[in-house]
Amino acid sequence: MYHAQLRVFHAVARHGGFSRAAERLHLTQPAVSDQVGKLERMFGVRLFDRHRRAVKLTPLGEELFRITRRLFELEDEAVELLRESQALRRGRLKMAADAPLHLIGLIGRFRQEFPGISVSLAIGNSAKVLASLFDYSADIGILANAPADDRLLRIPLRSDPLVAFVARDHPWAGRGSVSLRELSAQPLVMREEGSITRQLIEEEFRRLKITATVVMEAEGREAVCEAVAAGIGAGIISRPEFGEDPRLAVLDIEDCEKRMTESLLCLRERAGQRLIGAFWQLAARHAVREGEGEEI
Repeated sequence: MYHAQLRVFHAVARHGGFSRAAERLHLTQPAVSDQVGKLERMFGVRLFDRHRRAVKLTPLGEELFRITRRLFELEDEAVELLRESQALRRGRLKMAADAPLHLIGLIGRFRQEFPGISVSLAIGNSAKVLASLFDYSADIGILANAPADDRLLRIPLRSDPLVAFVARDHPWAGRGSVSLRELSAQPLVMREEGSITRQLIEEEFRRLKITATVVMEAEGREAVCEAVAAGIGAGIISRPEFGEDPRLAVLDIEDCEKRMTESLLCLRERAGQRLIGAFWQLAARHAVREGEGEEI
């Protein structure tokens, strides 16, 4: 009974305005405004605050948008099921990762099997990756040391040690390893709050009851590497992320117990979707045994 009005409301909320919603729905703007107005009048509520050309969801509108997002996602799943003859010939897979290193190879394999599927990849820290899964802006996530959560399915991809790195002209550059206590006494360039790398090394410092000397925070691995190369301080990273950089020297951390375990994640409720499921099955075939570096 209210399906048409809810669909129009959802389009306005999703696309951020009546004009853009009208374009997507192939309707006139007055028709879109009329449908939303009918819904508001039927229930005596306000779903949008309208300010000249700008519209903003009210708190009630935000709650309704969360519901319609699930509603029309289920509708899309039903349509997808009825179009099995076209399954996985076209579509878009949205991915989010804390680092692209362990994901690019899987994306390459997936595209070889399903060349009609396009892929988008957003990079952010662990908090952003989890948020994108829970708000449905990403279908698949890859995250280090993901928290236990019954809403998530996971495939462990690999587990790697943390290492320190310094500029090539640093006195430590010729050493093979360093202790956590030595590292804590050095000026450190640390990742931003929300980074798993930072969380793990801080847990190690707390375990040994030592305090780090952080001289700079930087968002992202590349920024940390540039700061370390400039001689600002030592950095910490998982071993596979270090890569090759002639300006930098890597050192094992002798007494570090924490490891960086990268896992592929998706929402349990969405695992049955054909596109997500296809990538999930491919990842399971090519997953790396935890800590071994050998493909299954």
